[in-house]
Order: sequence, then C-alpha cells, then structure tokens
Amino acid sequence: MMKKKWMLSLVLAMTVVLSACGNNGTNSSATSTPSNNSGSSQTEEAAAPADEKKDYGTVDLMLDWYPNAVHSYLYVAQEKGFFEEEGVKVNIQTPVNATDPINLAASGAITVGITYQPDVVTAKADQGAPLVSIASIVRSPLNRVVYLPDAGINSPKDLEGKTIGYPGIPLNESIIKTMVTNDGGDPSKVNILDIGFTLSTSLVTKNVDAIVGAYINHEVPSLKHEGYDTNNLNPTDYGVPSYYELVMVTNEETLSKDEEKLAAFMRGVVKGYNYMEANPEESLNLLLSMQDEANFPLVEEVEVESLDILLDLMKSDEGFGFQNEADWQSTIDWMVNAGLVQNEIAATDLFVNLVE
Repeated sequence: MMKKKWMLSLVLAMTVVLSACGNNGTNSSATSTPSNNSGSSQTEEAAAPADEKKDYGTVDLMLDWYPNAVHSYLYVAQEKGFFEEEGVKVNIQTPVNATDPINLAASGAITVGITYQPDVVTAKADQGAPLVSIASIVRSPLNRVVYLPDAGINSPKDLEGKTIGYPGIPLNESIIKTMVTNDGGDPSKVNILDIGFTLSTSLVTKNVDAIVGAYINHEVPSLKHEGYDTNNLNPTDYGVPSYYELVMVTNEETLSKDEEKLAAFMRGVVKGYNYMEANPEESLNLLLSMQDEANFPLVEEVEVESLDILLDLMKSDEGFGFQNEADWQSTIDWMVNAGLVQNEIAATDLFVNLVE
C-alpha cells in the first residue's frame, strides 16, 4: 500500500477549487449511454440482439501505488474481457504522487481512484471534497506495529519507554495512542519518531524498537524475504476500528452523471475478483507477467504471500466491494474522538453500493 503523507489540508484545498470549476478535468473520451427509459419491457430488452450491447466508454482508474498483488483482480478483469463484457474500457494508471488518486478523483480529472478510507473521511468532513466511495477493497487495516522477536514487546503496553518509528502520518500516532491506552498503558511514555519511509531499514538496524505504518502484506513478507523474522500487533485487537484499508472513490458529479457506467465498471470488477478468488495462482501469474520490471519490479515470493494474506481480508458475505454503514460510522467516530477530523459527518454521505 502506498505510504502517503497526510498533506490533505494543502492539496485538497486545490481539489475543492478544481471541483468548483465544474470538473472540467473529466476525461473527454469517457462517454456514457443512458439507460433505455422508453418503457420497453424486460422481455423486449432480453430479446435485443447481442451486438446491441451498451458501450459506456472509458473509466480512467488510478491505483493507490504501483501494481501489486492487491490489484490482481483488476488485471484479471481487463485481460479476461470482463470489463468489455460490461461495456466499459478501463484505463489503469499509476500515480505520480501519493495523493493523486484521491485528489484527481475529487476534481473529476479521473473517473475512479483507489485510496484509503480514513483519508476519505478527512477529505470530505474537513475539506469538503466532493468524494463518494463506490467500493471497499481491503476490509480491515493492513497496518501493523512490527518489531523484531528480541524487542521485548508482547502487547501495546510494552511500548512504554520504547521508540516507535512511523512515516509522519497522523493516523499512525493515533493508532499507537489508542492501542497503548486500551492495553492499560500510558501513551505519553511512548517515543513516536518520524522516520519517513525508512521503516524497514530503521527496524533492522535497531534505530527504533518497532515501526507502525508497516503493512502485513508488504513490509512483513519483504523483511522475511530478506531474512528477517518479525512479530506484529494488530491495531483492531486494541481499540482501533476495523476500517477499510482501501476503497474506490469518485467525484459526486461523476457518480450522478455516469452512475450506469460506474455500475457496469463495478460488475466487471466483481467478475475479476471472483475469478481471482477461484484462481489465485493464475491471477497472480498474470499480474507478474504484466509487471513493469524497469519501474515497478515485483518479488514473486513476496507477492504470493501478499495475495494469500489479502484474499481473506477482501472477502465480504454480501459480495466483493460491499460497504457497510456501521463500518463507516465506527471509523468516523474513532477519528473524531482521536482528533484526526474536526467535523462530524454522516456515514451515508460517504459511500454508495452500486452492485447488488
């Protein structure tokens, strides 16, 4: 997952300005064919020739980071023709900056961006960004407190008197404070040190006792691949809500104008996920065969373990992508109580389920 700086106050201010200008950044090649409201019966529609399949145009989709195991289902949907079956063409892009997916989606410059649920809450509650989530991807945090086995840590209370490295993102500070408090400790006795994105290096050189902001499907298997065994603590075991790690977001106006196209896109997404779940090895091999080795090289061993971890965390009894109001509300409540957002917001203002 991308380790993003929470510079939303500055960057999203520009986003709101762009949005106010009428979302002129929307991809001009993305066209939408409206649904048939002429009163034809379902039988008549079912009898229509197959070659009259709707063409909804292009969805410009920006990933949260470089392509990796968590995106396998998207490449499956593209290569297996699932998007084409639903009448959409998907242009998959990688971001230049960490905040590009959320900011460009908010401004309408892209159709859909993959980003982080807590960032969506902050952007909409405090910045007024015109965002709405259309799908959950990973349904619980991947973020862990990671430490070496000899660190003398067994629970969050043991972090007292120790130095915890983090990538300068306020969410991670709140995670530590919540975990230590819920374990009966005093968070003021924990030294939380901004080490940027040198998380793994700082841990193995013992410049810090533990790190937070490290992901169980990336840093943990990457360190293992490099010969370092680690232990970790799950924030959701110590008072942090099980927030969605990744979600798909779009602009409110884009949703209003192109809801049918977005619903068709999501049907293709679900087909891709279902295929990936049934055929994980084939799906990952497809991703690996398409990797950009010059810019975004993947380590097969790491990605195999990553996908194995992710499959359990992407499942939903209601179907892939389903979002629950209670999950959004618990995240909002925790963020407000932790001081991560200043304004209350209704959970129902933040998401919509497009696929039944």
